[in-house]
Amino acid sequence: MRHCSVQVRGLLTRAELDRYNGLIEVGGYLESQNRHDLAYTVQQEIDLLVQPAIERLKEKSRERDRMTEAYLESKQASDQQDE
Repeated sequence: MRHCSVQVRGLLTRAELDRYNGLIEVGGYLESQNRHDLAYTVQQEIDLLVQPAIERLKEKSRERDRMTEAYLESKQASDQQDE
């Protein structure tokens, strides 16, 4: 089973995280039983489950980029006023 990143797991809601952990456990069991056909289906469910958290992570990144851009613009304006 492919795990999602720690950053994504940190943005899962409690209910999503509980479901994620359960699906990982089921998928691991299926793989240990060589039921890769069923494990593939479980992996697809996991991929769908983590999509909202991935979008939240992307939005946090975009917000950080906007804040960095605003800081750099204010710093540049401040430097120009000092001259």
